[in-house]
Amino acid sequence: MLPVYVAEAEPAMPVEHTYTLGLAKVFLFFFIMLGPLKVLGPYVAITHAIPEAERRGIPWKVAGIATLAVFVGGFVGARLMHNWAITPGVMEFAGAIVFFLVALRMVLAQYAEPLAASPAPAAATPLMRLVFPVVVTPYGVATVITLMAVSADGSRTVGILAMVILVMLLNLLTMLFAHAIMRWVTPLPLQVLGAVLGILQVALALQIMVGVLQEAGVARVV
Repeated sequence: MLPVYVAEAEPAMPVEHTYTLGLAKVFLFFFIMLGPLKVLGPYVAITHAIPEAERRGIPWKVAGIATLAVFVGGFVGARLMHNWAITPGVMEFAGAIVFFLVALRMVLAQYAEPLAASPAPAAATPLMRLVFPVVVTPYGVATVITLMAVSADGSRTVGILAMVILVMLLNLLTMLFAHAIMRWVTPLPLQVLGAVLGILQVALALQIMVGVLQEAGVARVV
């Protein structure tokens, strides 16, 4: 009987995961949701009565606590989402819905009537009032959780964390020079820039939704 040779199956090549959001867009989302544009005004308002000597250490503490809180929330939330066995496509689509609603809220807030500020709890220190919810916003943490849950490799996760650190450094610089900035800059340019970035975020969120639907074969190219 002639020997039969069976060709060994070649090992499957690893499939490279493609991301709808590059790190530049990740930075843009973090800049809008966790960044200095929304920190500047509240920081000046909360710390205006604090003597300058006591105020110098506050930005460092706020930036440090906020960075740690975002990291912990991102890792824990991403782990829980993986434990629920949610597919990356569904995660991306759910994240896009969150991005869209947050961006829409930010854009429409430009036209809303200003509401009277509610008094802060007596036990809340200026430090914690700045950390939560001025810097660490619920929707910002939700963004970090979603992006980290969708991340399929270590380099992507490191890139996301690097974008968080970069935005927190910008927050730190903003708080260090906030009172000097507000003496020279009127709120109008900041409001216009915030509105422009909010509209861009709406468009990016819709682009993610369309991309996920296209990959699933549900939608054609728009």
